[in-house]
Amino acid sequence: MTRAADLHDLIVAGAALSGGLLAGLLLRMLLRWLGVRAGRTRWGGDDVIVDALRTLVPWAAVAAGAAVAAEVLPLTARTGRTVNMVLTAFVIVAATLTAARVVTGLVRTVTQSRSAVAGSATIFVNITRVVVLAMGFLVVLQTLGISIAPLLTALGVGGLAVALALQDTLANLFAGVHILASKTVQPGDYIRLSSGEEGYVVDINWRNTVVRQLSNNLVIIPNTQLSGTNMTNFSRPEQEMTLTVLAGVGYDSDLEHVERVTVEVVAEVMKDVEGAVPEHEPLVRFHTFGDSRIGFNVILGVGEFSDQYRIKHEFIKRLHQRFRAEGIRIPSPVRQVALAQGSPSIMIPQQRDASAGADVRIG
Repeated sequence: MTRAADLHDLIVAGAALSGGLLAGLLLRMLLRWLGVRAGRTRWGGDDVIVDALRTLVPWAAVAAGAAVAAEVLPLTARTGRTVNMVLTAFVIVAATLTAARVVTGLVRTVTQSRSAVAGSATIFVNITRVVVLAMGFLVVLQTLGISIAPLLTALGVGGLAVALALQDTLANLFAGVHILASKTVQPGDYIRLSSGEEGYVVDINWRNTVVRQLSNNLVIIPNTQLSGTNMTNFSRPEQEMTLTVLAGVGYDSDLEHVERVTVEVVAEVMKDVEGAVPEHEPLVRFHTFGDSRIGFNVILGVGEFSDQYRIKHEFIKRLHQRFRAEGIRIPSPVRQVALAQGSPSIMIPQQRDASAGADVRIG
């Protein structure tokens, strides 16, 4: 039979509990100071660890103070074991939540640093979080004296039924894991599907891939569809790409002069326009004797996919201005149609496509 708690026991227990609360407060302030220092470093992992410890350490200090108070009080053996069991489970829950935050934060940091983008691949983060929380839940049950063997058996039997009911979800899950593991697509890549959808990959989660178009709209694509379709990745193996612009000059033009002027304009654009590649070697390639002009391609260097529109816009403006200044003519195609209906033929000039054949006579 245990004795009744006297005033001394209550004072000591209160002091122990107050000491735990005070220690938790001081430790939280210390970790906040460490968080400021960690924020000044380049590595993001220390921020995740310090932020997680700000949750675990204070609560562990409070639990330690409560455990000391329980030891001081004249509790029965059964009550003492129950209190210790509850406090242990409380600490395990706090540690599990902290571990989940730390591990998922580190996984997110690693995935973002490897893809070198601000987006995220939440599929790995979610899988990691679920695994850590499940392990912590089983440890808590074992600590509370609840056997986990029947639970594991039930989960094993019910897992088959769940897998059959969630075939599409599991297919998308494993397709997303395969996409990320094979590194065919990473968050931040610009992709174009054979069905026509294109844009920047924002996120790859457990069910679908989120693509942001240049118009800032989001396209949601199931992972199985993404992994099973033809796709062009404009960011792999590198983001830099080339852009081809079609142009043409009249037959009376000096092609050497045309090439020299065009190369100078390309070099100027590569140097001045944001998103261009300054070290790109200007290339001009004549390729066609057309109906009204000599066609040629101009190859520009582009830093990444969305830069091509701004670079093409600026190049065409500058090339047109320079051609006018140099007296280089850019002929417009013309078609002449002759109409004869019992009266003298009338020649009507019309626009003609560069690929069209001879003049058409109607009469």
